[in-house]
Amino acid sequence: MTETPVLMARDARGIVTATLNRPALGNAYNGAMLSALIEGLPQLAADPSVRGLVIRGAGKHFQAGADINWLSQAAASAPEQAFAASMMTTRAMQRLNEFQKPTFAVIHGACFGGGTGIACCVDVALATTEASFGISEVRVGVAPTPISTHMVHAMGLRHARRYAITGERFGPEEAMRIGLVHEVHAPDAIEARLEAIIAAMMASSPAGIAMTKTSLLQSNGLTLSEHQMTALANESWMQRASEEGREGLAAFREKRKPRWAP
Repeated sequence: MTETPVLMARDARGIVTATLNRPALGNAYNGAMLSALIEGLPQLAADPSVRGLVIRGAGKHFQAGADINWLSQAAASAPEQAFAASMMTTRAMQRLNEFQKPTFAVIHGACFGGGTGIACCVDVALATTEASFGISEVRVGVAPTPISTHMVHAMGLRHARRYAITGERFGPEEAMRIGLVHEVHAPDAIEARLEAIIAAMMASSPAGIAMTKTSLLQSNGLTLSEHQMTALANESWMQRASEEGREGLAAFREKRKPRWAP
């Protein structure tokens, strides 16, 4: 049976829930998941009955980064295909960041790599007390360039530099301290808090929200041009295809340390 990488559901208020749906792999993203987001977000944005978007992860985790097999295939592809894979990640994050309706993330379990990118791109990020975070790309020899600008916007340069360079894992309280998430709640309390925030948002003008989001991003230089996205995608695929990129991906698949690790 064909996998549905993103499940969409809408309630009577017009709140759409997008559930990342690859639970056996920690909802790791691949081309199919990215395509669903790239194609689905503009459709939701154009629908006047949609009032907001909630992103969740199916199963035990929110989103554990990229599918390592998909990354390895991209690393072994011709430059055109390798670039296209990196551009998919870059564009999915850009469309989420610039989505004109309110966006929310409910984060539980693992939130690594691209999962942290999603957290950076939504308007409100809530985490459970059991969540775990990491900007872990450097551990496998690649670079988080498709989400780099969004990390700096959300966490500031100092925090982004630390965690993107060390690849350290950290807990939800640290994620809140550095600005990656807004609030941390017990698993049995997070849904009520989400509903309270959505209720507050529903009292606000949809057009006013859209203009506010656009103004905040554009007036502060936080939108991405095609030229900027091309540069980010090029940096991504070139590092992935490098000697260290190939070694890091191979080491991860083979469950061993890469050659550069002590």
